[in-house]
Amino acid sequence: MPLGSHPGPAGPNPQLRELKETVRTLLGLDDDTAVMIRQLACTEPGCPPLETVVAVLPMEGEARRWTLHRPADQITEDHLRAALLAPEQHD
Repeated sequence: MPLGSHPGPAGPNPQLRELKETVRTLLGLDDDTAVMIRQLACTEPGCPPLETVVAVLPMEGEARRWTLHRPADQITEDHLRAALLAPEQHD
């Protein structure tokens, strides 16, 4: 079921909580660093209907952001590892 598809207040989503903890572990983040995961509709041509954005917001330093072109419920630890630990590409 897509996020936000049920009426009423949303409680903590166990899938997103698990993804956040995996991000924390893979990147060795401390408790002061915020990890946000959002599932968004993708409007670009050829893009899957849903994509998942992972943002890491440290108290000091630059924020980092990754987009995974799949719904959050299809993301595995291997997907996160490949995205988060890949060498950064600069244009």
